[in-house]
Amino acid sequence: MAHSKQLQAFDKVMRELPDVVAKAIEPKLVIEANKIAGRIQRAAPEDSGDLKDSVVVTPPGQSTPAYSQPGGSRIAANNEAIITVGNTVVRYPHLIEYGTSKMAAQPYFWPAVRTYGPRGQRAIKLALGKLVKAAWQQS
Repeated sequence: MAHSKQLQAFDKVMRELPDVVAKAIEPKLVIEANKIAGRIQRAAPEDSGDLKDSVVVTPPGQSTPAYSQPGGSRIAANNEAIITVGNTVVRYPHLIEYGTSKMAAQPYFWPAVRTYGPRGQRAIKLALGKLVKAAWQQS
């Protein structure tokens, strides 16, 4: 069965689209993750300031700090920006977030993620829509 030229062109665009969009969306992922990380830093309790300073955004393809919460050291996937708290010096963020038998919880990470995460997701979806539309019009 022969394909029309239009169908072949459409097929080509659909195969190339994920690569183009994935590369173009990375900066927006990092921008939105930095906004959420800023909210986490503002919400984190401050004693020495080490906890606030340990909030890090890991861009796609990079490794998270050792002993970071949640998850420890790992490589961020291509379309992923990871926000972590903790490092080799600050190894107690989970104890502050969830509390202990002798200390009340002082949640700062998950409330910020739950509050500002959906806003970041909407911004990323909007940027994705614009990128797909622009890539489609260029082809």
